[in-house]
Amino acid sequence: MISDAIDFQEDISTTGHGTNKVLNDFSIQIATVNGSGSQSANTVLLRSIFGMGIPVSGKNLFPSNIAGLPTWYTIRVSRDGWVARKAENDLLIAMNAETAQEDVRSLRAGSAVIYDEGLKLNELRSDVTFYPVPFDKLAAETGADAKIRKLIKNMVYVGVAAQLLSIDMPTAEKAVRQQFAKKQKAADLNWKAVQLGFEYAVANLHKADPFMVEPMNETAGKIIIDGNSAAAMGCMFAGVTVVAWYPITPSSSVVEQLISYMKKHRIEQDGKATFAIVQAEDELAAIGMTLGAGWAGARAMTASSGPGLSLMAEFAGLGYYAELPGVIFDIQRTGPSTGLPTRTSQADLSFIAGLSHGDTKHVLLLPGTVKECFEFGMESFDLAEQLQTPVFVLSDLDIGMNNWMSDPFDYPEKPMQRGKVLTAEDLTRLGGFKRYGDVDGDAIPYRTLPGTDHHAAAYFTRGTGHNEKALYSERPDDYENNMLRLARKFETAATMVPKPILEGTGREKVGILAFGSSHFAIIESREELAREANLATDYLRVRAYPFTKEVHEFIASHDRVYIVEQNRDAQLQGLLKLDLDPAQLTKLRSVLHFNGLPMDALSVTQAISAMEFSEGVSR
Repeated sequence: MISDAIDFQEDISTTGHGTNKVLNDFSIQIATVNGSGSQSANTVLLRSIFGMGIPVSGKNLFPSNIAGLPTWYTIRVSRDGWVARKAENDLLIAMNAETAQEDVRSLRAGSAVIYDEGLKLNELRSDVTFYPVPFDKLAAETGADAKIRKLIKNMVYVGVAAQLLSIDMPTAEKAVRQQFAKKQKAADLNWKAVQLGFEYAVANLHKADPFMVEPMNETAGKIIIDGNSAAAMGCMFAGVTVVAWYPITPSSSVVEQLISYMKKHRIEQDGKATFAIVQAEDELAAIGMTLGAGWAGARAMTASSGPGLSLMAEFAGLGYYAELPGVIFDIQRTGPSTGLPTRTSQADLSFIAGLSHGDTKHVLLLPGTVKECFEFGMESFDLAEQLQTPVFVLSDLDIGMNNWMSDPFDYPEKPMQRGKVLTAEDLTRLGGFKRYGDVDGDAIPYRTLPGTDHHAAAYFTRGTGHNEKALYSERPDDYENNMLRLARKFETAATMVPKPILEGTGREKVGILAFGSSHFAIIESREELAREANLATDYLRVRAYPFTKEVHEFIASHDRVYIVEQNRDAQLQGLLKLDLDPAQLTKLRSVLHFNGLPMDALSVTQAISAMEFSEGVSR
């Protein structure tokens, strides 16, 4: 079995002065209250460390209802480049009196706490280093008025942390001025607060914990971005022209960012917009507008989360059956019902795969990085038009709303793929067409766009029974033939969607299979398993549904396959069971994580090692 304290002692090195150091490998948790203005300070702290060339990631755990409730922001500092959530925190910045005692008690021995001196947290434990700070007094010294002081004291803890961790101050100033780039006065005031915190720490705090940063060169050329912003950018590059949406956490920022991008890049010189973004009255109207615009030839999309997708079910079925292109982003959160609306999950997978009544199979794209959010934002529109069907992009709150380090995105070079669209010239040459006929043997029919100037261009778009010519029909053979063609089109889709990515030799006995944001915990867990348990693994990251042949081959070539996913009911495994030969099913084992927190590597390592080394399993 793997212990709960993997690597903690290994991370401690001893300097020539006999002082233990943990360099560039720890986790900071900042505990504040919702609406206190801490987001800017947390971003500055993250970017300050990133600016020193040290890999970082940032995760926000926030309440779902009103201001004043607890919120936590975690910065992982990792010299090895790990960006998944770490199970333990090493440095706590305690700014919330309500949760402070519980936060301190949750720390492991040897951790450190920066706290408001009025909380007297040092009385709670003797195995943790405490740094009391008079935040209100220092905020007052900035000269800001009383209302602003409540916000500015967050920047004070940035300065205190900078001094205790040895963060480069010029780099911190650059981060402050980047955060307030358009507000010189605000930048000056916030930088003054950082300096006051730093100077107080120099004069009054004695460094007694091991956690420090030291410059590296591991972030050169990297960017920090959240998945929703990356997805929005991809949609803009894809040429989206119609967006219909209704706000819902955690998807709202997809469209909010898209609005910002489009206003900057998609306004003509005469001031006219080349796009339409409409806030609909609800999610049902939003997907209706999206599919209507797709039918008319626009590149159209909507974005929502689980409850909104529930409302979209009937229109999703219309899109599938009438064969209408459109892109739907589902930024997953926990359910059922309202569930935990500000927590992450991968529990919409089986729901979206068959969203609608009757026999329905939807194409799903499953980005696992912010770069793929960008890339799939583009590719989804090509696939929707090539396949003439709704395409769903399933991200989640963790990858969508949190800060991730990434390689820059590649500028698109491929032309748009509009699929099988017949022009007036085509119709003259052909003499006509069957809207729902399978001419090419790939089960994808041809379509025309409204306004095509030809007498043979018109057809009825039917959500009722229809034959190849789009004429109303309730004949059993017409219905059966149409449904079988749609099933074949889904098989064609399996040859067009993004292929999975293999990591490893491909020859190990044990395989790991997963999708989405679980990726970061798994790549770290694989190293832990190899180092701590001498267990070599192969890893296949699924990036789309329908499953490609590579998924079936991966399972067939391994003795045991651990399917790691963030839901209770093993939904990825359930979809695989529908595809696989029954002889392969005994190989599958589930590793499930569904508490709403982003997946961490240690949980995966412990779960796999427990099953792998249980009685009766040989290697």
